[in-house]
Amino acid sequence: MSERPRLYIPRDRGRVSQPWGCVDTHANEMTKESNGLSDVSQPEPVEQPTRDPEESRRTSCPRCGSVVTGDETTDQFRVCGACGYHYPESARAAILRLVDQDSFREQDPELASTDPLRFVDETAYRERLLTLKAETGEADALVSGFAQLDGHEIAIAALDFGFLGGSMGVVVGEKLVRIAERARDRHLPLISISASGGARMQEGMLSLLQMAKTSAAVQRLREAGCPYISILAHPTTGGVFASFANLGDIILAEPGALIGFAGPRVAEQIIGQKLPEGSHTAEFLYGHGMVDAIVDRREQREYLARCLTILSAPRSGYQRRGHTFRSPRHGPDVPAWDAVQRARGARRLTSMDYLERMLGAFVELHGDRSSGDDPAIVAGIGTLRGKAIAVIALERGHLEERERRHDGRPYPEGYRKARRVMDLAERLQLPLVTLIDTPGAYPGVESEARGLASELAGSLARMSTLRTPIVSAVIGEGGSGGALALAVADRVLMLDGAIYSVIAPEGAAAILYRDATRAPEISSKLKLTARELKRLNIVDEIVSEPNPATDVDPDAAAALLVESITNALAELQRKRIGRVLRERYDRYQNIGRRHAKRPRRRLAFPRRKRVVARPANTG
Repeated sequence: MSERPRLYIPRDRGRVSQPWGCVDTHANEMTKESNGLSDVSQPEPVEQPTRDPEESRRTSCPRCGSVVTGDETTDQFRVCGACGYHYPESARAAILRLVDQDSFREQDPELASTDPLRFVDETAYRERLLTLKAETGEADALVSGFAQLDGHEIAIAALDFGFLGGSMGVVVGEKLVRIAERARDRHLPLISISASGGARMQEGMLSLLQMAKTSAAVQRLREAGCPYISILAHPTTGGVFASFANLGDIILAEPGALIGFAGPRVAEQIIGQKLPEGSHTAEFLYGHGMVDAIVDRREQREYLARCLTILSAPRSGYQRRGHTFRSPRHGPDVPAWDAVQRARGARRLTSMDYLERMLGAFVELHGDRSSGDDPAIVAGIGTLRGKAIAVIALERGHLEERERRHDGRPYPEGYRKARRVMDLAERLQLPLVTLIDTPGAYPGVESEARGLASELAGSLARMSTLRTPIVSAVIGEGGSGGALALAVADRVLMLDGAIYSVIAPEGAAAILYRDATRAPEISSKLKLTARELKRLNIVDEIVSEPNPATDVDPDAAAALLVESITNALAELQRKRIGRVLRERYDRYQNIGRRHAKRPRRRLAFPRRKRVVARPANTG
């Protein structure tokens, strides 16, 4: 069995720390009863208390009934080794489980509430606080501080449901604000772990307004370019869920956790209806696009370490090609209809095939934070040759999963998810790479009801002003506005075997000839191949394909694409972002401009003869 983690209890709890940021006087004033510890300057490591082995043997899992015999999984992660049930976990235990051993330095452990309302129900609030402090060893529900996670310096805060249901009062709000402001000043990532019933009723409106207070502090942290990762444990409800816990750049949830603004029992009483089975759960929220991933406690540290590795990687440093580089000569032009068939080929590499070979690390983000997730768009953060980037890719899937990806036709929630990743890329200064492979956006009534056209327009507008370099690569079929909505870029690359068209040839033939079988005939007139679009200055570079980008040599195909993307990023990152934005705007304003001119001489159109109405013969 591995050695138990050691926790630090600071010895300086007798001192009130210097006010930091927005200080609440109720949280900063200390009572004599809650500060009876000695005053020394350095933290003292103490062993975490061990559980009675006999007690462990008598404990059974509340979900599956398995008898817990003190196995390592249960002791270390508080997870049932048989069914994966997550036991309640204290805030301090959650922090120590995630961070490197002996690295946690607690902040503001001495803050305690002064009972501003002098609240009394069955027990005086002040007495209840003192009793809970004696039972838990904590002055209030939030534990916060600095630590290292896999060698990365972080700020971390966790709520303890065992302390008045993890409710947020003036102390929780103040400690959360302080750690967020310190993380912003030191430009550190912030990780929060929430397990809370919401605002603390015993502190009235002072507790409710902590929602606004903590949200403002987290928003300033995000605007300063500091990553924020929020973990939702069981349960997370009320004012905590509706404030800082829901503002994470990345939001994780524990399996089976009860999560929602109003708890199920309260919601049923208010609306007078029975809620459907499975509502207010982590799985329900994941299915509706509210969380990025459901991560078991046993995998959380690894997941967070991967996120931090990506987010701490450099953003620039790509090498440009040498001056002697010559673009490879391409073979003879392929007939347009043959190019269409090749781009749609079942064996052709998809976006996921490329990403698996291009990226050193990748964390996929899910959900639009509004209504759902869309598997036709894959979005997240990763590393490309050791540099951090944001990725948005249209994914049609291979034969066995095309139905799940709905053949690469995104719904409105897919474009909302893409815009969310665009915003993240801008805030964290991540270059954005998009891969285009779609026959077009899903045109059904569901998309219209959820605002498809509005989302396409919003994506086009957002990319035009995004303050980070953008490189787009058309790797398969670039179909109409659904493709363009993710391809407004500073550099547009196109694989030699790809196509990019205003409309599918079948659609054009159906409109113009009322006969979709004439698609091969009209495809050549649409000028949709890579070489035709290069001549029209629509794309900047044609990327060669081996054989052509089938699964015969996928590694070679991915290597060629990586070479072109990194060269484009190297050129863009040599310029200030203001110049990049101006050139991006000018690029799209100039498209087609030379074809929209007044004729040199006035065209003479034959005049129609005027027909003069003659009076009727009345004789």
